[in-house]
Amino acid sequence: MRGGSLTQALWQRHVNAVNAPLSVRGWLTGTGSLTAKLQGQSGNFRVRRLHQGSAICLFDEAALIGLRRPGRVWEREVVLTCDEQAVVFAHTVVPMAATAADWPQFGVLGERSLGSTLFGDRQVRRGELQYARLRCGHPLNLRALAALHSEEDQMLYARRCLYRRRQGLLLVTEVFLPAVAALSSHGQTDTLTNRTSK
Repeated sequence: MRGGSLTQALWQRHVNAVNAPLSVRGWLTGTGSLTAKLQGQSGNFRVRRLHQGSAICLFDEAALIGLRRPGRVWEREVVLTCDEQAVVFAHTVVPMAATAADWPQFGVLGERSLGSTLFGDRQVRRGELQYARLRCGHPLNLRALAALHSEEDQMLYARRCLYRRRQGLLLVTEVFLPAVAALSSHGQTDTLTNRTSK
């Protein structure tokens, strides 16, 4: 990201490009449902919704969801916790052009996991994972740390994936918080996968 803006991320197609530590790498590259894996690591798994409603998408999201420039989207942000420890900040955007027929469950999820609906729907097609290091000025880094009530500046690792259903697009970005490193990522180190896990 030499010379790049702190508010944008350089998304990579291979996890090696972001030099993530081993304690986080397994979570970045894991296959299957991230929700299910976190539930397996926790006696008390919870989805805490922070925000859901209309918003302006990020600059580095616009083209991926078919917009020429950042525009208004439906946005959902949650924190996933394991035994009261926040481990993942998840950010989802859906173009305003999407209909309820495209994503019938999105508007009524509440504090349920989005992943549980995506993985249970055979009409959903998953794209390739992309990986990034989110520097301190990136909006999702700032939002993730704010959810932790943390004032410490630190780089965070993230992945994202584009989903398609009918005519609709849905982009999920998962930011892995420091506490995730304490969880076991056994069995999640397949770096060749091209499928998402939330």
